[in-house]
Amino acid sequence: MSFISRSSHQSPRASIYLQQLCKHFAHKLEASYNDEAGQIKFPYGDCHLAAEEELLELLIVAKNSDDLERLERVVGSHLERFAFREKLELTWVRDQL
Repeated sequence: MSFISRSSHQSPRASIYLQQLCKHFAHKLEASYNDEAGQIKFPYGDCHLAAEEELLELLIVAKNSDDLERLERVVGSHLERFAFREKLELTWVRDQL
């Protein structure tokens, strides 16, 4: 069973934030990205990102709820720092596969 969590953020800088997150984590983790999509592989789960016009969508996949919560905190806190001018606060919606 996999645990998933989704969040999105409206911003004219959606693609920039996607690339910034992936570049940041690529220093220590496996990450791939372009202007429209990205993926970051953490030891405890994956983060998939998509940027379309002015919408950044995030999908987190983990094997358990503790790892899911950890990924929400890590990815969310970094994105909130990068988007500090927008006073970004992500809301995560959880589900199970």
